[in-house]
Amino acid sequence: MKLGIIGCGNRVTGMAKLVLELAKDIELTAITDINPEKAKTTLSTRGLWNDNIRTYLDADQMLDQEELDGVMIGTRCSLHSTMGVKVLKRNLPMFIEKPVSTNMEDLLMLKKAYEESKSKVVVSFPLRVTPLAKLAKEIIDTGKLGTIEHVQAYNNVPYGGVYFHNWYRDENETGGLFLQKATHDFDYINNILNIDPVMVCAMRSKQIFKGSKPAGVYCKDCPEKDTCPEGPYSMKYVKFDNPNGDMCCFATDTGNEDSSSAIIRYSTGMHVNYTQNFFARKAAGTRGARFLGYNGTLEFDWYKDQLKVFMHNTPRVETYDVNSKTMSHGGGDSVLAFNFIDVMRKEAESVASLDAGLLSCLMCIKATKSAENNTFERIEF
Repeated sequence: MKLGIIGCGNRVTGMAKLVLELAKDIELTAITDINPEKAKTTLSTRGLWNDNIRTYLDADQMLDQEELDGVMIGTRCSLHSTMGVKVLKRNLPMFIEKPVSTNMEDLLMLKKAYEESKSKVVVSFPLRVTPLAKLAKEIIDTGKLGTIEHVQAYNNVPYGGVYFHNWYRDENETGGLFLQKATHDFDYINNILNIDPVMVCAMRSKQIFKGSKPAGVYCKDCPEKDTCPEGPYSMKYVKFDNPNGDMCCFATDTGNEDSSSAIIRYSTGMHVNYTQNFFARKAAGTRGARFLGYNGTLEFDWYKDQLKVFMHNTPRVETYDVNSKTMSHGGGDSVLAFNFIDVMRKEAESVASLDAGLLSCLMCIKATKSAENNTFERIEF
């Protein structure tokens, strides 16, 4: 079977490597990228490049000329929908990076194309299929906790500097940090609860990564580079951390909030609290949730690699240790890769459908709008 890639970013080429390692009957035959030489270098670093792979500058040309059995999309975020529509129109199996859209107009365009297509789509939502999330759903679905009536979810990102030092700081490219991070969390919560979100309100703050440094300035050109707490010297020799980019995070053009929160109401009347932070560092990093029912509470955290169940009516705590830290995205990436292989072979349905991708994206767009306008937003197209 023949595989094509549109946009050879680091994330999608990593997933392509998994697919090609797991399925010897699949070969990478064509790529589209605006920078073919850089794409070749990226693929070579992954051990994927060979001279039989055909390169294109135009996705339509590749899709029309190649007889592909599947396509993976790994462009920058703002092009995910545009490229996704092109693949959907050809009814080809598709793996698409998140977020599936960065604005409402693109989201509606993608939704329409999906409704008119026969394509099966796997969205890059690894958290929902990690051993921890699957175990949480398995336990909750037994009913031992009672109906889940409240969720407290959190994501304290220890590598958050990447969203202020790197191209991710451009909200026109990313759509903001609800779409960059919360899209994963909203999705796994939706998947575990299996009820419909109906309304959201949200708030964002920018208290740390802001300032008056000139727009477009790079750390190497700044006279304060050796004393700045976010400069390369301080990061490496004082904080013993790795720099996440070389653009000034205190410049006037540094986008993105550095913390944000959302409250989501679901169709049953229950609600979810979600909060994310981008200046937590080192051991302060956490990502997970508490699911509370009348009879018990379940909590898990990907950084701890552990799930606990606290029974409310008996003095019992159950602890489950899951050895997934060394696995890519907590073990979710390999599940997605196997699933996309089976989708290409027409042997399975998607475990992370575009329906889920559209819904999570809609929630993020509505949360962003709520934070901007101080409003409650209905989660509807």
